[in-house]
This record gives sequence, C-alpha cells and structure tokens, in this order.
Amino acid sequence: MRGFVRRSAVVRAAALITASALLAGCYAGYLARAAYEGGRILWNRKPISVELAQRDLSPEIREKLETVLAVRKFAEENLGLEVGGAYQTIAPVDNGAVVHVVMAAPRDSLRPYTWWFPIVGSVPYRGYFDPADANAMAASLESEGLDTMVRPAVAFSSLGFFDDPVLSNLLKLDRVELAGVLIHELFHRTYYLPSDAMFDESAATYVGSAGAIAFFAATEGESAADTIAARAILDSELRFSRFLLQEQARLLKIYTSDLPEHEILKQREVAFGAIKADYAALEPTLSGLEHYDLDKQPLNNAVLVNYLIYFRDLDNFAALQRINHGDLRATIEQIIALAKAHPEDPLYAIWEATRASAAAASPASN
Repeated sequence: MRGFVRRSAVVRAAALITASALLAGCYAGYLARAAYEGGRILWNRKPISVELAQRDLSPEIREKLETVLAVRKFAEENLGLEVGGAYQTIAPVDNGAVVHVVMAAPRDSLRPYTWWFPIVGSVPYRGYFDPADANAMAASLESEGLDTMVRPAVAFSSLGFFDDPVLSNLLKLDRVELAGVLIHELFHRTYYLPSDAMFDESAATYVGSAGAIAFFAATEGESAADTIAARAILDSELRFSRFLLQEQARLLKIYTSDLPEHEILKQREVAFGAIKADYAALEPTLSGLEHYDLDKQPLNNAVLVNYLIYFRDLDNFAALQRINHGDLRATIEQIIALAKAHPEDPLYAIWEATRASAAAASPASN
C-alpha cells in the first residue's frame, strides 16, 4: 500500500497505538513518542471557522474545509454517528508524525501476528517513528520464520476520547475521498470492538464508502458527478473484496494441505504469481484502488493480511443495507447491534443475518 492512500488504512494502525499511548501513558519507549506526537497535534489544532475567515485561503482548500463541516453534520444528523467535537478543527502534520507500521504473518498461514496494547487489545500491527526501528523489528520477525511488511501511516486518532482534528494532509484528497475517510473515522468513533481489527476496519470501510454516496446524493443529487464517483469507489471495493476472498481460498487450500513445509512454500510462490496476474487483470476496472499495485509489489502473507483486514466480506455489509431498503443509518445501527450481541465473531453474525433474511424472503418459506 502506498504511503498515502484514500482510505484511513493510512491512519488506523498508528491511530490505535497512539490512542493507547495517549490514554494509558508510557507503555514502551515508542509509545511515549506516539503520545508526544499525538499531544503535539492536539496542541496545534486551529478552528476550521478561523481558517475559513482568512481572505487569502485558496478556493480549493476552502471548498474542502467546507466539505469537512458538511460531512460531520450529515454524519451526525443523517447517519446517527457520534460526532461530538471531532473535525471542527484542523492540525498541521509533518514527517515527524509519520509512523512506520510493521505487520507480520506465518509463512504458511493468513492469520496475522498480533501485539497487545492497553484499551485496544490485540492488534495486527506495531508502529515506529524511526524507520530503522521498524525495519529491525521486521528483520527480527523474519528471523523467526514470519512474513512481514513495513508501510507508512499518519499517526493520530483518539478513537473518540478527544476531539480529533482534520489532519492537514487529508486535504490532499479529493472531496469524495475526503468524505469517505471522515465517515470511516466517525464510525470508529461511534463503535470500536477491541481485538477485532478485521471487523472494525472492514465495517468502517463499507460505512465510509456508502456514507460518501449518501452524503453526495443528499447534497448534490443522485446523478451528480461526485455521487457517481462515490458509487464507483464502493463498487470497486466490493469487487476487490471478492477478489481477496477468491485468492484467500487459493492459498488456504495449500496451507491446510498435508504437504511438507518445503512443498507448501514452493506452491505458495506459484499461487502468488497467479494472484498478481489476477490482480493485473482486475486493476483496470477499479476506481480509487488502482494505486495498491498488488501486481507490482513483493507479495507475501503479511501483505495479503493487510488488505484482508480492510476489505473483508464487504458484500455482506451491502446485503444488510439492501435488507434495510437502502437505509444506511438503519444498517449502521444493525451492524453495531450484531457486533455487540456477537463480539466473538461479528462478521459471521452479519453473514447469518443476511442468510436468515434471504431464507425468509424465499418462496419456499411461505
């Protein structure tokens, strides 16, 4: 994944770490640095209203800041998300606030290696402000027989414990991408299930993209260019999610076989080549995701786990929204209710809910 991408994959991993540091104090040396950077960003917040009052503000930045305020209002009033005082301010970020995130997975499994932190529980990533430290951790994990990846991420979010500012680098996004990121983050602010990053991130991915569609449809119209662009992004994410499940099945067939380890590792390299070829064919049809370059980057289980965390079973979230007759607010409420009722496996509970609804609607059930 590139250093700055359109969804909050760029912020979540470091965000969870930073939130822990801010709330629990110095858990380790790098957490102290995270707390420092998070506190520095909070200290440097400025009200968006003050920024908008500047006469020399560029039209592009003005439009995006106005979009931020409109999105937060829509998310609260129309989607039922907990906005609080979030995104009423803006804070500058620089290279000092970039975290280098390490992820890992066994070479014969797609189960992520995890670390435990206060408040957020077990998470499949660990962040460092010094890239040398991140690379050293990756090298250490590789020496233990794990696949790894290191990627950059912006290091600030409080999971609702503080009034989060808009980070200045988010204004590099276009308005459709910006709306999706904000709604994604507001879903996390509304509900977060500790130790289940895959549910948290995949649910927020769907809500963020579907929320952007709802926002632009309501404010600009169903046929507006921004609404069409937002629909294209969600459609691409749904197709990418299906692609990941297909490729996951390909690898699981190898990893669950009774073959000796050397043969498993040999066959997985062949599978990685096929995955790259499949993605190269899919990429031209994607909107907003083409920069992932899955067909060009070195591929291993840690890289695939990274994507699976953010795009797991998105079709099931879409099915819930259809069950709710397109009502995204009701869908968000149902997602959260199912997660609260089944914290041990909310993704399965969501799948069961869609299956039960389909069975009830079938002619055979009448």
